[in-house]
Amino acid sequence: MAGYWDGPEGEQCPQRTWLATRVGAAAGLVGAAYRIILLRPGSALAALQTAAADSVTMATLGAVFGLSTCLSAQVREEPEDPLNYFIGGCASGAVLGARAHSYLTGTTACLGFGITAALMKIGNKEGWRLTGPPKL
Repeated sequence: MAGYWDGPEGEQCPQRTWLATRVGAAAGLVGAAYRIILLRPGSALAALQTAAADSVTMATLGAVFGLSTCLSAQVREEPEDPLNYFIGGCASGAVLGARAHSYLTGTTACLGFGITAALMKIGNKEGWRLTGPPKL
């Protein structure tokens, strides 16, 4: 997602949304592959339907995240605020809850995705690293 962090927040919304959609679709394909391997659908058609449904769901979540994050940065006029990412993550969680027809799933995903996205933004701003040698 190197291209996602390039440029100021709240600008180039279509490009950011498209990138987030592609990343979501790729994650959906990887998750679908694991699901198909572990749960063994009854037919090739069932496997194809599983892969398509999972990929479309994750691509939708990526698109909702990219669009809501970018639009909230524009509307709030605070492009570097981690709250924009919380809003994007929460919107994605709400869509997941609607897909599952569950308020509990939506609420939990809203909080989980929102907090994770906000922490990613904070970490990116402050230079946090997950791998590699520590900076001294």
